[in-house]
Amino acid sequence: MNYNSWVCGVPLAFGDPAPNPPSTTLAIQLIPCPASTVLLRVSGESMQGAGISHGDLLIVERCLEARAGQVVVAWLEGGFTLKRLAWHRGRLRLEAAHPAYPPLELAPAGGPQIWGVARHVIRTLVPDTSQP
Repeated sequence: MNYNSWVCGVPLAFGDPAPNPPSTTLAIQLIPCPASTVLLRVSGESMQGAGISHGDLLIVERCLEARAGQVVVAWLEGGFTLKRLAWHRGRLRLEAAHPAYPPLELAPAGGPQIWGVARHVIRTLVPDTSQP
């Protein structure tokens, strides 16, 4: 797909946001490394406090090295989980952004394994009214 877009500041008022749009595409802005990028649909509410909601679409980079503070996708017990990577008492762990979900310790073997770094969240603001 080739989506042309304008990249500029958008004032919160009326006016022409980009009188001379630069030459770029949405794909270039959001997916700099297509060979190692995947799109994942969020299921669940554990990252609600980080502004990531059930049904959102994530752009996940598999080529990036995960760092503390980033939201990551981890593989755990046969499925994916989305959490923030954090240091706690000298060890890395995965923390939810919802109080109902406990942290998950990163163990050397058999525990969660970092699978990718979530770079962008895409959320539909206007629901599809064509569906009954």
